[in-house]
Amino acid sequence: MTAPISDDQTLYFRIERLYARYIRAIDDDRLEAWPDFFADTCLYKIISAENHDQGLPLGIIHADSRAMLHDRVSSIRRANIFEDHRYKHFVSGIEVHGLEAGVATVVANYQAIRIDIRGNAVLFSVGRYQDRIAIDRDPPVFLEKLVIFDNERVDTLLAIPL
Repeated sequence: MTAPISDDQTLYFRIERLYARYIRAIDDDRLEAWPDFFADTCLYKIISAENHDQGLPLGIIHADSRAMLHDRVSSIRRANIFEDHRYKHFVSGIEVHGLEAGVATVVANYQAIRIDIRGNAVLFSVGRYQDRIAIDRDPPVFLEKLVIFDNERVDTLLAIPL
């Protein structure tokens, strides 16, 4: 992993706003808006740190287009059956590690807490985002979002995006 390359406050603010809007859409159950944070051709993958670090490509979720993300939301709304719950995401340590031809390479830590219908909160997932962001668009969009989780296992209730 390379060191951060930019102290450009405007760039950082645009990226921070993208993350804030992204997690707000998920946390506020506006999942139909979630795919709009991605380019038409994109990559969204949730993968364990162990697999990622060993170069093993298998993740637990893999989508390579915005259309696949829309299908995921449709499945969540119509096909999946799970106990009602919600998330609260926290993103920190945002660093820009590269900027080339309007694309920023960004790393950030994330934490997702799941709250069940009784109000019980549990740490659901923790890890890092490793992203490529088209910063030359208004608003910026994710070209690639790798959700690399550090927890040893993932609860079978992974329904809502991280």
